[in-house]
Amino acid sequence: FGVVLVLLVPDSKNDWPEFRGPSSNGHSSAVGLPLKWSEAEGVKWKTPVHDSGWSTPAVVDGKVWLTAASSDGRSLYAICLDAATGRILLDRKLFSVPNPEPLGNDVNGYASPSPLVMGKRVILHFGSPGTVCLDTTTFKQIWSRTDLKCRHYRGPSSSPVAFEGTVIITHDGADRQYLTALNASTGKTVWTTDRTAEWNDLDDKGLPTMEGDLRKAHSTPIIVSHDGKPVMITAGAKAAYGYDPRTGKELWKLGHKGYSASMRPVSTGRLALLTTGYGGADLMAVPIGSRGAVTQSDLAWKQSKGIPSKPSPIVVDKLVYLITDSGVFSCLDAKTGEQVYSERVGGRFSASPVYADGRLFLCSEDGKTTVIRPGRKLEVLAENVLQGGFMSSPAISGKALFLRTRTHVYRIEK
Repeated sequence: FGVVLVLLVPDSKNDWPEFRGPSSNGHSSAVGLPLKWSEAEGVKWKTPVHDSGWSTPAVVDGKVWLTAASSDGRSLYAICLDAATGRILLDRKLFSVPNPEPLGNDVNGYASPSPLVMGKRVILHFGSPGTVCLDTTTFKQIWSRTDLKCRHYRGPSSSPVAFEGTVIITHDGADRQYLTALNASTGKTVWTTDRTAEWNDLDDKGLPTMEGDLRKAHSTPIIVSHDGKPVMITAGAKAAYGYDPRTGKELWKLGHKGYSASMRPVSTGRLALLTTGYGGADLMAVPIGSRGAVTQSDLAWKQSKGIPSKPSPIVVDKLVYLITDSGVFSCLDAKTGEQVYSERVGGRFSASPVYADGRLFLCSEDGKTTVIRPGRKLEVLAENVLQGGFMSSPAISGKALFLRTRTHVYRIEK
């Protein structure tokens, strides 16, 4: 399938600078990771984190970055831990929100977007309430933006991504849907691009159905290279897109029926794999080099069986692995989309799987991490349980897993 070039510079060490890791696809080059652990075994440290947040930890240069929010969404925080000891280095309220909109669900929160570390800067994003850039050494604020608005309706989730000195953030709200690139040094806007989906959702009064609920999404883009040029691939409501990340220009668009997609796309090198979210989830294989209007007949393949609404897919050795929200684990052929197997591992899932050291790690909402050996048949190597349950995806750095439950952050290591 060729080599995917992710157009941001990973940390020279084996760190985890953003949602889904150094290559944006859930992969880590780490070796020597633990296979088995529990509350009584394999925990190097365990640090309680106040309030709540579903953001994945970013682990870079010996620091663990998190976001958190009060249950009512009025207070939004940046938290930094010492990666070696779990000691709290920073716990700072960044924003006070006077009248946050109720979430209306129990699968999202007010601090779901994951931190992004770019060299000596960390970007902490909370959707419409604001985005802050801090110095990772001094913790001083470099810039802040609070003017990029939309109505998230069910809470923000899209994480920031890095590209050539810019930070690209996604606002797929019920009222407005757009992407913005900010200068990473100054926070100033470089470009803004509106979504161009055809909604077809107006009621008999000419208003969007369900107050625009079908227009929102929560996905985080990926940026890959195709024929020597960067392409940003992103899943919105009612359409998936390819953009030029330098200018925000739309390169291609594929219409679909889904909404509230929260997965991050993955690439096989030639194909972008995207799930459509709620409303009948599909996994679609789109040629990355597409141009203009992409139709269903232009797809390399589409699979509708066992497709998650929330957790992202992961590709390992020409196979695609999926864990559904309800705990069905399946394996597909990445070239054809044909199902190799599908078996229930149990539990409910919001977190996305990660791959390292020849193993897949799946963290469930009830606190179980299922460790699986990739291959054309299901081989479960271990099942490990921690208290609190997982809404956040795992992070990996060095020889350790950094796992965030609803109440604590753990460093798991042999």
